[in-house]
Amino acid sequence: MRVGVVTFPGSLDDRDAQRAVRRAGAEAVPLWHGDHDLQGVDAIVLPGGFSYGDYLRPGAIAAIAPVMTEVISAANSGMPVLGICNGFQILVEAHLLPGGLIRNAHQQFIRRDQQLIVENNETVWTRLFNQGEEITIPLKNGDGGYIADAETLKRIEGEGLVAFRYAGVNPNGSLNDIAGLTNEQGNVVGLMPHPEHAVEPGFGPDTPEAMRSGLDGLRMFESVVRSFVTA
Repeated sequence: MRVGVVTFPGSLDDRDAQRAVRRAGAEAVPLWHGDHDLQGVDAIVLPGGFSYGDYLRPGAIAAIAPVMTEVISAANSGMPVLGICNGFQILVEAHLLPGGLIRNAHQQFIRRDQQLIVENNETVWTRLFNQGEEITIPLKNGDGGYIADAETLKRIEGEGLVAFRYAGVNPNGSLNDIAGLTNEQGNVVGLMPHPEHAVEPGFGPDTPEAMRSGLDGLRMFESVVRSFVTA
């Protein structure tokens, strides 16, 4: 399986996402923001960072980058697409996911190991989790507050489109504690925390077993690989 990882000007975690893809057993394929060629990949990751310096709004310029024409078309045709942090912001700005993301409620950048509840394990990116499972994923953002109007929130909740919800503490003021969303088809998922930083022993979140031993993020990448193996 080939998973493309898009690099935009200002991307920060594209190499980390590529490593996560490889650890899940797939081939990581670098994609460039200025190209229209997806190089025959089977899935796409939009990584974290500060694309185009977060000018206008985080993700706003990246959402109209040349490569996004192809990403949007592929996503609408059913290709798995994962947006992480800035990638989530890009998915929202590209209207592949509903709502918006604004400055954290406390107006400060936050960095922490964050507990999440898996709300939807029926997407191609979450199928190796258990419904209601609590996981720990690193979080780092300044513009992670999820917002939507009342009607959109009602639809999101009613249709089960919340993929992940913050547990223990809401770190950025997101409405309904929303940490991540899926689209109706379950092929597009976006979340603010960084699963690519919880894929390798010695580099993930602390767990009761050992420091830096958390691997909860790896299952997101293994989920999409498994979906192709069992297809």
